[in-house]
Amino acid sequence: MAKGKSVWFCSSCGSESAKWLGRCPDCGEWNTFVEEKVTKESKNTSTNRAIFDIKLSKPQLLKEVTFVRENRISMGNREIDRILGGGLVEGSLVLIGGEPGIGKSTLSLQLALNKRGSADNPFNTLYVSGEESCKQIKMRAQRLSNEENNCYVISETLLENIINTARETKPDLLIIDSIQTIYSDTIESSSGSVSQVKECASSLLRFAKEFNTPVIIIGHITKDGSIAGPKILEHIVDVVLQFEGESRGVYRILRSIKNRFGSTSELAVFEMTGNGLREVLNPSEMLIPMHDASLSGVAIAAMLDGTRPFLIEIQALVSTAAYGTPQRSATGFDYRRLNMLLAVLEKRAGFKLASKDVFMNVAGGLKVTDTGCDLAIVTAILSSNFDIIIPSNICFAAEVGLSGEIRPVAQIERRIAEAEKLGFKRIVISSFNKESAFDNHSIEVIQVADIASLCKMLFKG
Repeated sequence: MAKGKSVWFCSSCGSESAKWLGRCPDCGEWNTFVEEKVTKESKNTSTNRAIFDIKLSKPQLLKEVTFVRENRISMGNREIDRILGGGLVEGSLVLIGGEPGIGKSTLSLQLALNKRGSADNPFNTLYVSGEESCKQIKMRAQRLSNEENNCYVISETLLENIINTARETKPDLLIIDSIQTIYSDTIESSSGSVSQVKECASSLLRFAKEFNTPVIIIGHITKDGSIAGPKILEHIVDVVLQFEGESRGVYRILRSIKNRFGSTSELAVFEMTGNGLREVLNPSEMLIPMHDASLSGVAIAAMLDGTRPFLIEIQALVSTAAYGTPQRSATGFDYRRLNMLLAVLEKRAGFKLASKDVFMNVAGGLKVTDTGCDLAIVTAILSSNFDIIIPSNICFAAEVGLSGEIRPVAQIERRIAEAEKLGFKRIVISSFNKESAFDNHSIEVIQVADIASLCKMLFKG
């Protein structure tokens, strides 16, 4: 008979322990162990005996392994195909995570509805929802102005029923919304627990590999921004995509975190409309808002996220501190790096900013990690401090070092080409960049060596 016992699992990494621990010995997180009841089958059961009946695969020399290029399925969306590395690979398991209300269900349903096969070879999709009824899915499909006949929907949370339904319908694509609502009868714990998420994800992976059917699962995230459930969930799947953006805003970013079949340095930008998500093919145009009047404290940065160049607007506001302690605030940028740049301006360039409030914002709701935005941030801060307007036809692409030097950044030619395409007349880069990287462009390239040279060029004519 099956024997049940209580086991403690780490909700962060899935580590197992026989007793409660304050700190996980594997991932180092505190207060993450939760108690769950698990059922272990007897060693005499036929299930365990069947394990030993499986024939072991023989090892092969690496040079003898035959390689066949994976067959990819185009999803009918250029941004999705690009971030996946050319399309969805057959038999792959894809995890899409994001905050509540960000548009995960809308994106997954659009993928199911927009993918159309031919009359001779229709593309069938099975959309499984554990959170909504079939009528609610129908309402969303009507809002998306698309009711493809080859999309089957079912409202189910039991894993065994989902697998059996998928085996009967034999879909070309299986979508699970969401993995935290699915549970298996073989595990004595509630849905969303560590053991349930591990078992359901493993079963879906076996189904995907056995039937060569791609599976997309939707995952919730925790308050710190990581995907809910054990960390092993991200290890099981082939592709992890993170859906980011402000739920009240109109723009969404789909970022590739893990991809066994392509690059992880890709992202896609979407706009949330009344008819669903619309792909934004040229994000730079929507990330540079146009103002009716020229304003100080605004600079344009030529950044690079992965392999895709962006031109974004950096906004800064410097004012006299109303209280004893000056405030430092950064939206969309690392707060610690902002403090570092302010310290460089204070120590190396002699600007007295220690007694002033400094607020910085990245327009469009983006989160910037590229150090190539340093020069634009410094320029925006100085522009607001002096109340001098930066010309709207100039942009910046360089890193600022601790000694105040202007350092070069990677792939400067792609940044210059993006600025030239959008009509900018000048771009400021590091003097350490080689001229051969930009001698074929018509845009004026200005090279500066340090912050003093930048101030002389911009604020002293």
